Amino acid sequence: MQKKKTVTKLNSQYMEQYDAHVERQKRKKKRLVRRLVLFMTLIVLIAGSMAVYHFQQRALHTEKMEEYKQLQEELADLEQKEKKFKEEIQLLNDEDYILEIARTKYFLSKEGELIFKTPDEDSSY
Repeated sequence: MQKKKTVTKLNSQYMEQYDAHVERQKRKKKRLVRRLVLFMTLIVLIAGSMAVYHFQQRALHTEKMEEYKQLQEELADLEQKEKKFKEEIQLLNDEDYILEIARTKYFLSKEGELIFKTPDEDSSY
C-alpha cells in the first residue's frame, strides 16, 4: 500500500533557486554539526587531560607532604642528637668530668687510693 504522489513538481527557475537554497542550508547545518562535534571532542579531550594532570598533581602533593613530615621528624631527632652532643662537648671541656670518667672507666686512681669494683656499679659513663 504505497501512496502515490499526487503533487507534481514544477520545473521553474524559482523552484530551482529554492531547491538550491534548501540544499545550501542542509550543507551549512551539516558543517555546523561537524564543527560542534569537533569542538566538543576537543573540549572533552582538554578537560580530560586537565583532570588527569590534576589528580597526578594531587597524588604527587600527598607523597611530598608525607616525605616532608618524615623529614621533619628526622630533623627533630637530629636536633636532639645535636643538643646531646653539644652538652657532651661542654662536659668534656670540664677537667673534673674527664678525671671522673678516667677514674671510673679506666680504674685510674689518685696517689695512695685503692679502687674496688662492685658488681652493682654501673660503669656506663
